[in-house]
Amino acid sequence: MSESDEGGVTLTVRAAEKRDAGRGVARIPELARRKLGVLSGDTVVIEGTERTVAKMWPADPSIPEQVVQIDGDTRANAGVTVGDSVRVSAKDKSTIREAETVTLSPPPTLSDTESRLAERVANQKLRNRPIRAGEQIRIEGVATEPFTVVETEPAGDVRITSSTTVLVFDETGVSDPGTSSSKRQSDPAQQKASPDSPSTKGATGEPPSGVTYEDIGGLDEELEQVREMIELPLSEPELFKRLGVDPPSGVLLYGPPGTGKTLIARAVANEVEANFITISGPEIMSKYKGESEEQLRRTFEEARENAPSIIFFDEIDSIAGTRNDDGDAENRIVGQLLTLMDGLDSRGEVIVIGATNRVDSIDPALRRGGRFDREIQIGVPDMDGRREILEVHTRGMPLAEDVSIDKIASRTHGFVGADLDGVVTEAAMAAIRRRPTDAAERAEWSQRPSVTRADFDTALAAVEPSAMREYVAESPNTDFDDVGGLEDAKQVLTESVEWPLTYERLFDVTNTNPPSGVLLYGPPGTGKTLLARALAGETDVNFVRVDGPEIVDRYVGESEKAIRKVFERARQAAPSIVFFDEIDAIAATRDDSHEVTERVVSQLLTELDGMRENPNLIVLAATNRKEFIDPALLRPGRLDTHVLVPEPDFEARKQILEVHTRGKPMGDDVDLDELAGELEGYTGADIEALVRNASMGAIREVATEYGPDAANERAEDVIIETRHLETALADIEETR
Repeated sequence: MSESDEGGVTLTVRAAEKRDAGRGVARIPELARRKLGVLSGDTVVIEGTERTVAKMWPADPSIPEQVVQIDGDTRANAGVTVGDSVRVSAKDKSTIREAETVTLSPPPTLSDTESRLAERVANQKLRNRPIRAGEQIRIEGVATEPFTVVETEPAGDVRITSSTTVLVFDETGVSDPGTSSSKRQSDPAQQKASPDSPSTKGATGEPPSGVTYEDIGGLDEELEQVREMIELPLSEPELFKRLGVDPPSGVLLYGPPGTGKTLIARAVANEVEANFITISGPEIMSKYKGESEEQLRRTFEEARENAPSIIFFDEIDSIAGTRNDDGDAENRIVGQLLTLMDGLDSRGEVIVIGATNRVDSIDPALRRGGRFDREIQIGVPDMDGRREILEVHTRGMPLAEDVSIDKIASRTHGFVGADLDGVVTEAAMAAIRRRPTDAAERAEWSQRPSVTRADFDTALAAVEPSAMREYVAESPNTDFDDVGGLEDAKQVLTESVEWPLTYERLFDVTNTNPPSGVLLYGPPGTGKTLLARALAGETDVNFVRVDGPEIVDRYVGESEKAIRKVFERARQAAPSIVFFDEIDAIAATRDDSHEVTERVVSQLLTELDGMRENPNLIVLAATNRKEFIDPALLRPGRLDTHVLVPEPDFEARKQILEVHTRGKPMGDDVDLDELAGELEGYTGADIEALVRNASMGAIREVATEYGPDAANERAEDVIIETRHLETALADIEETR
């Protein structure tokens, strides 16, 4: 931070906090605030290449002293981007007046209905905000694109108040209402901010997307890498010439669908005011030879003529796959793309961005330096990232007091940005569905809607995490209370899995590596799979279940590929538990097994060894034939914790009976202690079957005696008595 000659300070621009987007706020560190002598809510002047006004709010203490945080609209109004320096000074309160009227021009995509809505909500959303004519301004909840401030009454710097009248209309479709349209068109500030200005339109004639850095949550590091690769070559090309190097040519964004690859590309293009050309891979394919290549050449030529430009290839793997002898058309397109990205001719200020969720299928020639210089993974967000994404999507949503964004973020492991957007949308739809039926009450609710915690609970039950959709089990709603007995096994699992996540600091200080894998073994039906599900429910992490036999494939390499894919997905959505049920089916001793099994075991060993780098990933395996598993899997560092899940003793059988009779209409003559004593040698699965069969016996008596209608009316009279349990026990004894 440096002092100016007029009492202002020079600060470096940083993106605003997600919740501040569209609010016209400048967050300033305490040292700068004291220097300027301003208080929260005061107006400050921000000068870059242009001059604008904003409302001062204090920055978080963790923000560096030389930084000012402003949103995309304020950056555009000041003519700066992230990383630029601006001069911030206090605004004399006597020189900013209350606005009587403010006239806004809507973005071209806004309908008449939305324009009328904007007029109704503008006063509430923009209240106490300082503005001036010629600037762009965003109204949250109405449109993602910014409005343009056409004029204010009085002129100059004004503040919108509760008594300000906000008018929204499109200048091109409105006759002169008493102000000079020609005057407004001749104003350079208006021409700069006009939606039809060439500086704010893409080369294809598309309107600006309106996406800013504040609309992207959970990807700060990735966004910084993309900015470094794209903004500098476009904004300061002479810097690279002075350094004697060519600027970066392209960036490849890869990661699971819905993580924000396309959103990042649009935000960067919008922030640098570059022409943005989008090419969806399949749309350039043509049945005529040479036409696809010609379309590519025209695109690059158009980008050069309208430089600086960004060419964005969405789903680039569909047109740039690995070349082979069978794909003549695809080979020609890849060859043309290589030539254009290399180029015998300089591409000028043209950057290429590619996005894909199948990075390994792209031709290797495209992935070398000089073409796609950097590959940036856009992964599944962690809890902090999910909280930021939820803050973005709930910015304009009226949340009830019982809604906690932090708690929702903690419950959404494996959710990508698109999933979280779906959760918020579904919560809003749930709120709409529960509107009162009375017309007057419904109208009142519609004026002041509210989204509650129950609405989000409904949404979370309806939306699945797409990053884990192929493998994740049904959301585990089982915990250790649903598992009778097995106290020793529960304790070992808690220490092996839950403690490394909960007591991470203790493991760091003692330099202790947590167990990487746990093997549950014991007779069939003792509760090994149930324990694994309960553990996932206890720890609230992603649960990836893999049945051993489903991995095996008759084609060479497919089984190993399936193992790699399971671990890759689990790493992306960490913290995760990967559970291999019946692992002996795929991990038998290699000396006595089939060639396919040997390759699967080798792949498993490789993946287990690589898990040390990710403490948020643990493998659980279950088997009732431990002696058949390859010894290399059972050594320390792999499946190193072995937990016996034995047949239940008396106390365990009693607890299991209590679990399975919970909520059932048991008769007064049922003695669980006596019954537990009679069930020696029975497993948990046997006891569950016993109680279920006794329940069916009680239901059968009522159903056969009364018929459907009368039986349903007598449902409350059904009682499970000792005789039902004795009958069920006798039936099971016959089959054992």
